Amino acid sequence: MSPVVMWLLSFQFLLGPTLILNNNLQTAIKNFKHLFIDFPRLEYASSFKGYCNGIMSYVRGRMQRWDCPNVHYLVHVSYKSIQKYCKHSDNFCENYNQYCTITNDSFPLTICQLMTNYSPISCYYSTNLTNQKLYLLCSRRYNAEPIDIIGLV
Repeated sequence: MSPVVMWLLSFQFLLGPTLILNNNLQTAIKNFKHLFIDFPRLEYASSFKGYCNGIMSYVRGRMQRWDCPNVHYLVHVSYKSIQKYCKHSDNFCENYNQYCTITNDSFPLTICQLMTNYSPISCYYSTNLTNQKLYLLCSRRYNAEPIDIIGLV
């Protein structure tokens, strides 16, 4: 095999994981925008029996999950309002192997909580509107994008 071919193969081998990681990161950023931002807040038909039951059917479909997530947060502000908090993340969250930050401001959000007195195959959620600070997972330390909401403060 020629040295040029060997160099190209080794170069591709080295960049392969980087390209995959970058693709997964771009998917996580895109999913954050679709799964955690609801601005302006949607209204669902009465047949959904509440906001969270409507939105969680979309969330489960987008996440391709058959099970019912226990809790899900939806923020009712623009993505840019949240994005700025991940621009400089000094905290490294070892549990998630990512950088994280807490927002300085409180945001209007809906907490969708799975109701426990229903069967495990039918997802029924309570809807709780509140204003709270967000505990965000960021894509990297500097000039990052939010990729998850890991809690509220």
